[in-house]
Amino acid sequence: MILTRAPLRVSFFGGGTDYPAHFLEHGGAVLGSAIHQYSFITASQVQSKGLLDYSIRVTYREIELVREAAELRHVPIREALRHCGYERDVEIHHIADLPAKTGLGSSSSFVVSLLQALRFLSGRTLTGLDLAYEAIAFERQVLKESVGCQDQVFAAVGGFNMIEFRREDDIVVHPLSISRSRLLELESSLMMFYTGLERRAEDVVKAQLSNVSANTDRYRRMRAQVDRAYDLLTGNAPLSLFGEMLDGAWKEKRALHSVISNSSVDAMYEKGMQAGALGGKLLGAGAGGFVLFFVPPERQRRVEAALADHCLIRPHLDAPGSTVIFDGMSARAPIAERRLGVA
Repeated sequence: MILTRAPLRVSFFGGGTDYPAHFLEHGGAVLGSAIHQYSFITASQVQSKGLLDYSIRVTYREIELVREAAELRHVPIREALRHCGYERDVEIHHIADLPAKTGLGSSSSFVVSLLQALRFLSGRTLTGLDLAYEAIAFERQVLKESVGCQDQVFAAVGGFNMIEFRREDDIVVHPLSISRSRLLELESSLMMFYTGLERRAEDVVKAQLSNVSANTDRYRRMRAQVDRAYDLLTGNAPLSLFGEMLDGAWKEKRALHSVISNSSVDAMYEKGMQAGALGGKLLGAGAGGFVLFFVPPERQRRVEAALADHCLIRPHLDAPGSTVIFDGMSARAPIAERRLGVA
């Protein structure tokens, strides 16, 4: 049995410029971090002939027992098995620390951990940017999904980074040079509240990309915010400025298309700001998921009280990238330490 895990992510600045529709012509970049919440995959080969009345077992929110991959209802797992050369005699299980469709890149974390597990199971080691490139190609070309390119990189590479996008197979990762004390100061100011609204990111993105050419100047401003935030974090300026920058970034993103926000999200954001947050944004494509706030520690009780009806998560940054944490085919079975950070 192989057990892999890939982190979810928080994107602070530049989200939207990681779509080829924009960066192939104008360049793109994001600043964000993998967080210590994960997508886990276990994969194992089984002997079904003469023993079982199925050859593939898959568990996620449902359980599927089928004779061949083509019968699977779960499209990404079905296509990943085909992509990696498995038609039968395999078992896949998926669990995650946080639910899907919440703006944390969970779909790509799932794909990254799944591809790594299946490749490792067949004797091929796939890590880092090579894993990210395969996941990007798989999601965009095999699944035909309208996804960007940041989530796969954060899931595969991990870390707290500025990521530049040149082509879908030419991506540069710049890890932030930031002290541990400054990182912890930033972490202690971050609060994520769940809106309670799930959405398919692809639906939001399609609406957003339909208007991409009209928003070129706005995307360029969002790209410039990445550089300013990078300089701020790696310098000595007060981190309160980072919170104020988040507010500006959210206003730019919200203006891209009317589908990105809604009355429920706007009401949550306004409550958080009135209670003491310096800035924030809706994570992911939009329309639901988590709202992230930057809140000085002395104001956090007021913000938590104002949003008491919403689940609070305190994210821990700079998580490691996707890795095999259990290899049942060898004597080595390291289990990496985790910090869940659930309030």
